[in-house]
Amino acid sequence: MDSVAGEDQATAEPAERSRRMQPSMPAEQPLAMPVQSLSRFDKSTRRSWQEARNRTIPWLSRLVVFGGGLAITAYGTWQMYRVVDVGGVTLLEWVLLVLFVANFSWIALSFASSVVGFVWLLFFAPKAPDLPSSLSAQTAIVMPIYNEATARVFGALQAICEDVARTGVGQHFDYFLLSDTTDPDVWIAEERAYVALRERLRGKGRVFYRHRPKNTSRKAGNIADFVTRWGGAYEHMIVLDADSLMTAHSIVSLASAMEADQDAGIIQTLPLIINRNTLFARLQQFAARVYGPVIAAGLAVWMGRDGNYWGHNAIIRTAAFAAHCGLPDLRGRPPFGGHILSHDFVEAALIRRAGYGVTMLPVLGGSFEESPPSLIDVGIRDRRWCQGNLQHIRVMFARGFHLASRQHFANGIMGYMASPLWMAQLLVGIVLVLQSTYIRPEYFTQDFSLFPAWPRFDAQRALDLFAITMGFLLAPKLFGLIIAIVQTPIRRASGGAIRLILSALLEVIMSALLAPIMMLVQSGSVMQILFGRDTGWSPQRRDDGSIPMRDIVRRHRSHVVLGAATLAAGLLISPSLVAWMSPTVAGLLLAIVLSWASGQLSIGLFLKRLGLLMTPEETSVPPIAQRANALALDLARTGYDDADGLLAIYDDPSFRDIHEAFLPVVPSRKRGDVDIERAMAAAKLTEAATIDEACSWLKRKERTAVLTDRALIDMMVRLGGQREQALTSD
Repeated sequence: MDSVAGEDQATAEPAERSRRMQPSMPAEQPLAMPVQSLSRFDKSTRRSWQEARNRTIPWLSRLVVFGGGLAITAYGTWQMYRVVDVGGVTLLEWVLLVLFVANFSWIALSFASSVVGFVWLLFFAPKAPDLPSSLSAQTAIVMPIYNEATARVFGALQAICEDVARTGVGQHFDYFLLSDTTDPDVWIAEERAYVALRERLRGKGRVFYRHRPKNTSRKAGNIADFVTRWGGAYEHMIVLDADSLMTAHSIVSLASAMEADQDAGIIQTLPLIINRNTLFARLQQFAARVYGPVIAAGLAVWMGRDGNYWGHNAIIRTAAFAAHCGLPDLRGRPPFGGHILSHDFVEAALIRRAGYGVTMLPVLGGSFEESPPSLIDVGIRDRRWCQGNLQHIRVMFARGFHLASRQHFANGIMGYMASPLWMAQLLVGIVLVLQSTYIRPEYFTQDFSLFPAWPRFDAQRALDLFAITMGFLLAPKLFGLIIAIVQTPIRRASGGAIRLILSALLEVIMSALLAPIMMLVQSGSVMQILFGRDTGWSPQRRDDGSIPMRDIVRRHRSHVVLGAATLAAGLLISPSLVAWMSPTVAGLLLAIVLSWASGQLSIGLFLKRLGLLMTPEETSVPPIAQRANALALDLARTGYDDADGLLAIYDDPSFRDIHEAFLPVVPSRKRGDVDIERAMAAAKLTEAATIDEACSWLKRKERTAVLTDRALIDMMVRLGGQREQALTSD
């Protein structure tokens, strides 16, 4: 009997090893992805709509949005002209008028769009679709990752896979973790987590992992690499971010919607923010949940099939994407040249140019993401986004783009240019007040004039216009609050009407205080980019850890100094000017305190205990979020994220074999073509007496060279010494 058991075990071990040694990716099924031209386009190549219903253009909503926005801008322009046209308009007043129009027009357009979204949500919004019972096409769910904590990422993907498996149509989905990770320890942690994930998901879904040795073109290049090598096997792909989470209902509904609409190229969802607890993140979470649906609904209605793509939590028709969304590199050096950073807007414009629709489903639900935990973190992320959006200045006038696509580019650019324009408007206003207060007019100049042109203002009309501007600016938030109160499930899940109103007031006050800080941060980013400074590609900090006070002081000390100088100048000029600028001055003076408070878990959790800034997803946590969070905690206990990658390879021969099996076949190098990191790694491994000595000598890039080279791995595992003796004694 024992001999039989022994034979079974002997038979099982090779089978187990064979299963663990399976390739990390399926057989390649390439798709051509030609680079698209931005200077040439033949309109005759644009496909026609296959379905008659897709030829309808939402003229009424566009008339309300753009016609209404234009009318409001014209009214504001006329009122501002009457404010400054008291005794003639000076050159500086004309500058103030132009800056006002630039800022006010953006506010007016956003207001008009939110009106459309508000009305649509109140009277015309459909219910979320039922879960489809069947599918016919294959869909790849792809998650690009870059130096992320594996516990959260792999926990989220497992939760998604399990949820989809329960629908009965899980066989139509494959899952891909597409790693661009550059940290060698994180890379090995990913592989270990992937091997464990594949074991846990046996029978529940097919999950694959690919690590790129070089992260060419960043996320866009990561997705393009997948499409060109494996995209031919999948009619659609759902693109996630590393912090994305989507329910099975949302995923299967997207796939069903894409199958039912042969004209659709991209279908975008509205991701809601979850799992956030710091003060700043909870403010963003509340704003996205309460105000976001109104803004998204307005965009979805007027855009129709000429929509935009936000880079994640969306489904894409793979063949159309491959054929029409190959991104060119822009001529010149970064920040305006090189590869396109904000690729999603450009991909939406290119696929729309080809004749495919880009739409959004704002009421689908079940689409989630996370947000940066503090003001400094969002500023770091915005620096990269700012460069990408300003880069669109060179893209928005490309041949063949739909007018709506150009508007999306313009809106994105204005999202960052608004800050320096607002700052310039404030400065010009202060100079005009200073000029009219302290500099005496010269009545007898060389140029004859019966009445001198001197900067004077209609103070009452200026106050009225300021109130109107604030009304248009805050109206989308009021619309969102009304929708949340009217919809009983949302109102109850957010703590009731009183708490919703108090939360909205708190959010408005905090936004007003944080706005001048963000104005200066974004203005600084714009100036750096205009002067040619490129941004890096640092991984986003996604945890709720606070930032050291010395870093906060260093980031915001100039803001405090500027706030103090503004206050002093205002008091010298006019107390009424100080009163008018008090939100701006207060925000700058409190910049260090506000930034510190923004990243505090304790403040966010205190407000949560009071029932403020609550969202329905907090009071009734989606099951998939509960599962993902529980898995993340379990995976964190494995210690993969804290382990030394080289030692993980050294200590575990079984995992070492798997790692080497995952490595791609590297072409033999040419004679004389020496890789410096590899050569240095080989030299250090040769001289090292123990593995601990080697680990202490090898630098980051040299560690990566070791992990990508089977020969160097063999050199490393042959090392003995202190660590080997310790393991033997254990």
